[in-house]
Amino acid sequence: MRTLFTSEKYLFLFAAIAAGAYPIFFYFTNNYSLVNTWGHVAYFAIMFICVPLVIFFVLDRVSRLKTLDKVRKYVLPFLNIFVFLFLLKVCLYAGLQKKLIVLIFVISVVFTFFLHKYLRKVIVLQLILAVIGVFSVIPKVYGQLNYSNEWMRQPDDIENAVFVKKPNVYVIQPDGFVNFTELKKGYYNYDISEFENFLLDNSFVNYPEFRSNYASTLASNSATFMMKHHYYNGGRSYSEAINARNLLISGNAVLDLFKKNGYITHFLAQKPYLLLNRPEMGYHKSNLSLDDVGYIGTGLGPQRDLMPHLKQFMEEDPDEPKFFFMEIFNPGHIQNRSANSRGIEVERKKWLESLDYACEQLVDYVTQIKANDPNALIIILADHGGFVGMEYSRQIYSKTQDRDRIFSIFSSQLSIHWPNGDAPETDQYIGTAVNLFRVLFSYLSENTAYLENLQDNGSYVVLKNDAPEGIYQYINDEGEIVFIKQ
Repeated sequence: MRTLFTSEKYLFLFAAIAAGAYPIFFYFTNNYSLVNTWGHVAYFAIMFICVPLVIFFVLDRVSRLKTLDKVRKYVLPFLNIFVFLFLLKVCLYAGLQKKLIVLIFVISVVFTFFLHKYLRKVIVLQLILAVIGVFSVIPKVYGQLNYSNEWMRQPDDIENAVFVKKPNVYVIQPDGFVNFTELKKGYYNYDISEFENFLLDNSFVNYPEFRSNYASTLASNSATFMMKHHYYNGGRSYSEAINARNLLISGNAVLDLFKKNGYITHFLAQKPYLLLNRPEMGYHKSNLSLDDVGYIGTGLGPQRDLMPHLKQFMEEDPDEPKFFFMEIFNPGHIQNRSANSRGIEVERKKWLESLDYACEQLVDYVTQIKANDPNALIIILADHGGFVGMEYSRQIYSKTQDRDRIFSIFSSQLSIHWPNGDAPETDQYIGTAVNLFRVLFSYLSENTAYLENLQDNGSYVVLKNDAPEGIYQYINDEGEIVFIKQ
């Protein structure tokens, strides 16, 4: 190995591997929930190691021509630094970022001109970083391999419930849509009575003070669709939950029970956010496929129009009951990071503009569904709040006992159109998202015994600052602000 490393003939090999190795482990360490498949391993091995190897080999051999003798000593140093920095950019920022690429090019040229003679030392440093990266990613892999599904275990036989009623069920999820009661006060103080009245005129029941149990789409929906608390799996990120995308897309208690009862299931989403780690599709039909998902990306970007797919799927399978889960990415929440925040007031203004657009979309979807399926069970279920009142959403990691801030995180809208406008008395047990489907399945199966195992209505957060790091209950079963470490 020492001989190979000192040999000019094989230097390209080490330069190429060193340039790509650390970016791979860096990306896997920081985004393991998005790349936890063998397909991702193969993709990164090809794009970050094999492709650079070919490029380095070809250009190194070309540079050995006599006519290029003067520039040969610069070729590998330039390629090594440029590819290394470029791949790190790819890991940090999905997309092209032309200005950043130009900056990387300039840095690579400067390094090459002044420090090309230190290439081997740079390679050694990069390989040391790669080794450190290996030890950083090992705990992630270990945690995944030893992940326990125990929290998903139901306390009764609800997963085998037999539906007596079989209306078509539409769950429409507007991201970050705060409950009507909270919108009228606190940091929101905004009137959308026109939309509220639209729902009432269309026989919806609006549920005041409804809230989520968790602070992000993945964490909230994992608990909602499993009808169980996971308490962030003891994790350190409020935005993730272990295997969340696989759980939501491939199979969960709610989806599986609808399928057991003969429902044709549909997943419609404006963006492929839930498909980022390329999970197996557990729904019968979807407007998205894995072809819509890159191996590196955010799953965000331009929104797709769901209306054509909704109309198509509603017309298909006329003799079978249908379940729809529809994701709408408005109003969303304020900016995630401090660097992107435009200040509390501007973030509030932008969020309210997005809220108005969300209302327009919901009116269109509800109108379409009711026109073709007047006795459908339609559920408008937000996943969490909009975080308005904060400068940026990651401030959630810092302890607060500000009532309005806490409810800005968890307050979420729930409106239900019950078939024939006949809401069951058991809807009184719907207080937070984790219990919604248990109440719904009790209604569909006409079995109130399932209500004996409701989860607590606590809302939970991950804290890192101003308190010992851990999972805390911010809102208790009675809707009171508390501060209890789990």
